[in-house]
Amino acid sequence: QVQLVESGGGLVQAGGSLGLSCAASGSVISTNTMGWYRQAPGNQREFVATITRSGVITYADSVKGRFTISRDNVKNTVYLQMDSLKLEDTAVYYCGAGWSRIAYWGQGTQVTVSS
Repeated sequence: QVQLVESGGGLVQAGGSLGLSCAASGSVISTNTMGWYRQAPGNQREFVATITRSGVITYADSVKGRFTISRDNVKNTVYLQMDSLKLEDTAVYYCGAGWSRIAYWGQGTQVTVSS
């Protein structure tokens, strides 16, 4: 089992920046892939970005050039730096981890972008 604890999030104005972090504990050997997904009200959970232990990164087209994912393998922590935030980035952001697919989820953290 893997436990994921997210921190960060909050309220920010459009165009601003916010950072999220997610620390993994437990069977961290299973956390080859870590990443972020988000779910806006009325929408399904959608992919944001993932990063493997070796540093292979994938972004959703909607966040490319604005969001940066990184990880610290020693601390078993993944980060998401969000810049140039837009109203449509408002959502609950979930940290996920797994070997090749996401098998574990954090509790989610709210990100609200205001005009």
